[in-house]
Amino acid sequence: MKPDHDELTHRLIEFRDARDWRQFHSLKNLIVSAALETAEIMELLQWKNDEAVERAAQGDAEFRARLAEECADVFLYLLLICERAGIDLTEAAVAKIALNERKYPVEKAKGNARKYTEL
Repeated sequence: MKPDHDELTHRLIEFRDARDWRQFHSLKNLIVSAALETAEIMELLQWKNDEAVERAAQGDAEFRARLAEECADVFLYLLLICERAGIDLTEAAVAKIALNERKYPVEKAKGNARKYTEL
């Protein structure tokens, strides 16, 4: 069975604390680190068109492994950010989906990429 967010966070905190890294994990530093890891995902896409990225994601094992590793880095930093700030990431995601459903009703948003303020 896959661990849930709480179990992953607990394992991550144990990993961090065993190395005495909490001292480096201020909320600001964690947010900056998440942004930097997100930039590493973007680096994988640099100089590739949409089709090349899609092909790589489907058939290039090395690309997929690097993408998975960078996505995991971002996810782990998000868990640390949420733990530090007292945010339940699952609850926040559910609330955000509900908010987006209100902002982007199907009858207005289907098939276009306009921002909700332009619908």
